This record gives sequence, structure tokens and C-alpha cells, in this order.
Amino acid sequence: MGTTTPPRTLAEALRVRGDKALAGLLRARPDLLTPVPGDITQLATRAGTRASVVRALEHLDRFALQTAEALAVAPDPAPYDTLLRLLTGDGQDDGAQHDSTGAAITAALPGALATLREQALVWGEDERLHLVRTARELLAPSPQHPSPTGLGPTVAEATAGMSPGRLQEILTAAGLSATYDPVSAVAALTALFTDRTRMADLLDSAPVEALSVLDRLVWGPPYGEITPNPTPPVRWLRDRGLLLPVSARTVVLPREAALHLRAGRAHRVPEPLPPVVQPVAERDPQAVDRAAAGQAFLALSTVEDLLKLWNGGGPTVLRSGGLSVRELKRVASALDTTEPVAAFWVELAYATGLLAADGESDEHYGATPAYDDWLELPAAQRWARLALAWLAATRTAGLVGGQDAKGRALSALGPELDRSTAPDVRRRVLALFAALPPGTAPDPATLLTRLRWERPLRGGSRGEVHPAQESASNTADLRSRIALWTVNEAELLGITGRGALSSQARALLPPAPGSAGTPADRSATPAETAAALLAPLLPEPLDHVLLQADLTAVAPGPLERPLADVLSVLADVESKGGATVYRFTPGSVRRALDAGQSASDLHAFLSRHSRTPVPQPLSYLIDDVARRHGHLRIGAASSYVRCDDESVLNEILADKRSAVLRLRRLAPTVLASQTDPASLLDGLRDLGYAPAAESAEGDVLITRAGARRTPPRTAPVPVPEGPPVPDDTLLGAAVRAIRAGDTAATVVRKEPAAESGAPSGTLPRTSAADTLATVQAAAMTGSTLWIGYVNAEGAASQRVIAPVRVEGGFVTAYDHTADEVRTYPLHRITGVAELAEE
Repeated sequence: MGTTTPPRTLAEALRVRGDKALAGLLRARPDLLTPVPGDITQLATRAGTRASVVRALEHLDRFALQTAEALAVAPDPAPYDTLLRLLTGDGQDDGAQHDSTGAAITAALPGALATLREQALVWGEDERLHLVRTARELLAPSPQHPSPTGLGPTVAEATAGMSPGRLQEILTAAGLSATYDPVSAVAALTALFTDRTRMADLLDSAPVEALSVLDRLVWGPPYGEITPNPTPPVRWLRDRGLLLPVSARTVVLPREAALHLRAGRAHRVPEPLPPVVQPVAERDPQAVDRAAAGQAFLALSTVEDLLKLWNGGGPTVLRSGGLSVRELKRVASALDTTEPVAAFWVELAYATGLLAADGESDEHYGATPAYDDWLELPAAQRWARLALAWLAATRTAGLVGGQDAKGRALSALGPELDRSTAPDVRRRVLALFAALPPGTAPDPATLLTRLRWERPLRGGSRGEVHPAQESASNTADLRSRIALWTVNEAELLGITGRGALSSQARALLPPAPGSAGTPADRSATPAETAAALLAPLLPEPLDHVLLQADLTAVAPGPLERPLADVLSVLADVESKGGATVYRFTPGSVRRALDAGQSASDLHAFLSRHSRTPVPQPLSYLIDDVARRHGHLRIGAASSYVRCDDESVLNEILADKRSAVLRLRRLAPTVLASQTDPASLLDGLRDLGYAPAAESAEGDVLITRAGARRTPPRTAPVPVPEGPPVPDDTLLGAAVRAIRAGDTAATVVRKEPAAESGAPSGTLPRTSAADTLATVQAAAMTGSTLWIGYVNAEGAASQRVIAPVRVEGGFVTAYDHTADEVRTYPLHRITGVAELAEE
């Protein structure tokens, strides 16, 4: 700040900042831009509001937060040297470890202080550092909200309201001379506790048990309960002011005494440096890419299997929204996985826009039309779509099965799964993966430790626990849980392989600062780059299978889309792995016949796509099922069965198992049932028959697989964490508007003699004739005016203008407030004033 007067307020400190520094503040705290402040004073007021300060504190790293906490227990204002001593101690500790930590703190403190200044949490020169009032209230100790440092109130705060007689008793017991007033008594006691020599002598005379009491309170919490008749050690401490009463049964260790016992340190374990993410294994990067590609292919297959499962109509949407526990178990069983993993795949398909509710009165889930478009894409591009949707999604599948704040169960696809911090945590976790050399797998415990340092929890004493004593399993906070879920989900999705980040996943992340890519890399989108890296690693689709005599078909790799679609109808998947085994059964062949295929079509299909001859048992199976298929016809009466062979109907009526179908004969070749056609169809199939449904005209109804789709649906929009970060264009415009508004609010103007008694800052008032004359004169001389203006909505404002032209009842001028040329009706100008000479 040079030779300028030191700022007296936060607004003055912001006013002398450059445009670049103001833009940095608005970028770091985008909530200050909603709406754009009218001037610097309004910006400073908004930056000091509780909600904005809390949001800013929660985005600080641990050392920056520790710096703010130290300022909160320091005098206001505090010199830089005082702040440094609170973080490093007063030099009374011994040991090389303390010396190395002190050197690291000394080196890191200017950066932490610069961060706090940039975010307008601290202002003032190094000789007079001010923590904004709201931040001090949040971080300073109080009985209701203990300080994260573990320090208690000062002697002056703790003795407020204490009787003068009691203060003199404390001075006498501590060996101090009596004073004439409470203020000097408090000052004398404070001087004793801050004098290391006299304080050491006082503690040397203390009983050993009294020192043990102090040891339990020194690092917090500083409050303790006592009985009406305390023990001698506690009485000794209380008599000398080392424990001061807060209430009848509560005492507190004053801050000055605690700092002496701590050797001047505000924090037990200052953490100036970010913890290093330790590698747990180093693997071949190519092996990592191959493993990730294999898992990516499995992820694509799993999503397809999930949506095929709901092709004919998905499960019902719960009344409160979401998927029922029974349906989730059914999905997990069909995908041969656990329920938490099944919930992840369901949520991933939903976040990508492949799955949605159909919006009908009896609402069901199902595949969307976007799913069909997604299937047409190459496999690598399909994976990129899934990965990008996962990165940006705020829906958190790991919460499924837990409970909300009201104790209600959280269900998959339910409305309560959005967590705005999820995208930030995912990207930060993957960025830490990417910071390691290719092929290196990080240790999850050190990964969590690093994340906690970058975003520590406020309101507790976590900052006073040494990292070496932190349990890696302590994952109660949401960010840590999301981080662990990210590690597991990244492996499932093929983002990582064998615990390390793959090359194709690196392409999805923003480039590291200072890294330079090729022009081709810069022209392609992240999804295109990732797909190009993944494509060579995925297996090529095959156009054939291997038919075997045991009524199975082996697909030695992924199949082409048309072949896979027909085969999934004609046969059931028996097992998956490096190869997929399909089994032909009477039910699967009947399913293909129901879809409109004939026996000859099926024989031709198998002959065309099999590298081995079609086994005779399979041909017999197809012919036998086709011969019986459609022999029975079912329609709606409620429902009926007709058959040209009366003996078949007699056999059905004679079967005791058909009693549940409530059949009765209407004619020799017709049976009627009180059940619906679908239930009757399933019931006869369970009895071993092969009926076919028919229309009202008597034609066989063809049921085609995969025909059911929801109406067009968009993917769910992620819930943002606060306002979005503004771009450079918006920041530039906002800074100009704030500067212009500040100029209009703080400009020095000439006051007419008649208005010398008017309050400062009120709109100028002049007659219409004086207004016109002053504006015309300013247009001729090129001078600048301060005007009061009322717009068409009746809103009054102050503006600084440079008139250019006056004609037709309008003045055209350059408006310094809006930073553009505008035209104003003269009748809306309430008054004008000339600016004072500089």
C-alpha cells in the first residue's frame, strides 16, 4: 500500500485493490455476484454476511483455516509476527521436528495469508491484520461453540462480571500486589500469565496433581466441572486464577495460561504442508489400460443387461419416488451382483438419460429413446458417455440403503440422493490419481488424509488430532464416504484398472497446469480423445457363435448388435466371462416364435451364424416347439382357449392343476376362463403347453422384444454446489459495474449554498431551468456532472455522466456508472451537481 493511509474498513481495503484482485475475489466467492453489488461498500457488506463467510471458510484448506483460527484468538488487529508466533510457538520447545515444522510454517504462512486476503476474510497491512468480524465470531471460542484450537476465553472475558473483591483475592493468592480497580486487576493477572518467567515460577510451586489437571485441559476442551467442595489441587488453581468460574459448577482455563502451557502455539499440530498421497503399487501402464478397458467393456454389457431386463416393462415407481427394495434385489440377482453395486448401475443409467419413469398414471421405469441412440454408437463412445455422466452427476448411489435426516430409507432412483459435493469430490480424487506417475495405484488411506487436509471439517477438534493418530476407517464425514465410493465406482466403470488411473480416463480430466498438448489434442473434445484411446483396447464384435450338441452356443467374444439381439431372444444366457454361453430351451425357442420368427427362419439364422454344424438335437428342439406352437389360441372373453383338437382341451380340463384357471367349455373346441389372457397364457405354459395369443380377428399376436420405451426424457440435471464459477467475461463486466457504482457513490461534488445543510449522499435537487443550464454548460466544456435520476419504474439512482449533446428534451452522455453512452430524458433528472476540483 506504499505511502497511502492504511485502510480502516474492509470496504476501504477492497477499494484500493486492482481490477484483477477484485475479479479474483469474485471468482473465489461467486456467491458475492448474485446479484452484482452496486458498489464496493455493498460488496464488502455482502462479503461479511454469515452465510457467505461460512461458505468461504468451508472451502479453505487446513492450514489456511488454521491461520484464520489463530487470528480469531489473537488480538484485533494482530501484527504478522504475533500470528507467526501463534502458529510456530514462542521458541521454548526443543527438538528438530519442531524446528522443521516451524520452518515449513514460516514458508507457508505468506501463501495462506494471501489466500485469506484474496477471499476478503482478512484485510489490513501486515502490521495490522484484521479477521472479518463474522469469521471471528464463528471461530473465536465461546461456551456454546468451543474454538477449534481448544483455547478458552481471555482473562478479561472470563472475569467479566466478577466482583472486585474476588479479583483482589486472586491477585493476593498469585503473589501480586493489590490494585484499586477491576481493570488494573485484570491487566495485572493477564501480565502474569503472559510473562514466561513469572508464570514458570508460579507453576513450579503448584502441586503435581494441579499440573495434571492443567494437562487435561490445555489442548481442549478448556472447560471442566467441579463440585461445591473441590479437591485441593483444583482449589489451588481456582484461587490463583488458573481456573476461572464460568458458572457455579463450571470452570475454564483462561487463554493466556493455556498459551503458556502450549509454548505459545494455538494448534497442537499445525499442518502447513499438504499430506503426500503414497503409492501402494506400481504397475505397467499398458497393463492398467488393458484392465480398465476390460472393465469398461463389462460396464457396457452390464448397463445393456439392466435395460434389457426392463424391456418388456420395468418395475413400478414407489409413491414416494424411487425403486423398491424388492425390485433392487431382483435387479441384483439378475445382474449377479450385490445390491449396492446394482444401485450404482441403476443410478448410472439414470444419470446418463438411458433410464427414466414413463410418466403414466401407473408409473413404471423403463428405457428411454436415448437408449436406442446410445446403442448405435461405437462401444468406446458409449463408455465415454457413461463416464462423463458419472463425473458430473450429483446423484450418489452409495447412499442407497441408508436413512435421511428424518429416518426414512433412501431408495435407488429416489428424490433424496443428490449431493452437490459429489462431482467436486470425484474430480478431485481422480486428479490426485492423475498426479501420480502412470500405472501407480495410490493408498486410499493417504488419499483420504489429503482430501481432509484440502477440505477440513469445521466445528470440531479434528484439527487437534495428529494425522498419524487418525484412523483410516474414520469416514463419518460425507466427503470421505464419497471419496471411497468414487474409488470403488471408478474401478467398476473402467476409469481405473488394477487401482491406477487409465490413459483413457486421464483424457476426461482437465489438463494439469502448465501441461501442453498437441494441436490435435486441443481440437478434440475430452470424450473424443478418451474414446480414441479406448477403442483399440476393446475386442472387435464377432458375427458368429459355436453351436454345441448339449443345446448350448458359445460366443467367444462380443457379438455384433443384430446377432446379439436375436440370440438373446432365441436362447438364455447361462454364464458370462471371457466367453458367453447361451442355452436353448423350449421356453426360449417359443419366445422367438412369439416374436414372429418361424422354424425355417430360426434354422437359417443358426446355419448362417454358426462356425460349427447345427447339432441335430437343436434342430429337433426347434421343429418340435414350432409344431406345437400356436396349436392352442387364447383371446379375450374375459379370456378363452380354442383348439381344433378336442382331445387337447379334454386333457386340460382333466388336469387338476388347471383348476386355478377356472376354465369351462363353451363349445367342443372352445374353453372360457375368468382370468385375463396374459395370466391364462402363462398358466397354460406352466402346464407344459405352447399356446399363442390371438387378436380379435383371430390372427396370432406377435410380441416383439424391446418394443417398450418411455416418452423422450432428458437426463437429470446435477444440483450445483452454490453459484457457478463465473467466466472472465462476466467477471470483467461485474468489476466494471462495481467500479462505476463506487465512483458514483463516492464522488466528491460541489454542493450549492442552499443545500449545504442537506445530508451527504442524498439525490441532488435543482430546478428544471438550473438543470438544463448546467447540463448545457457541461456539454460545451466537456465537464462531468453528478445527477440524480428516476427511471420509468420510479427507482432513484445516482449517476456520474459526461454530457455530449442536449436537444429535444434529452441529454446524451457517457455514463461512468454504466460505462456506456446513454440518453436520459431531462424531466427524469431530479437535479445536478458539479464535481469538486481534484
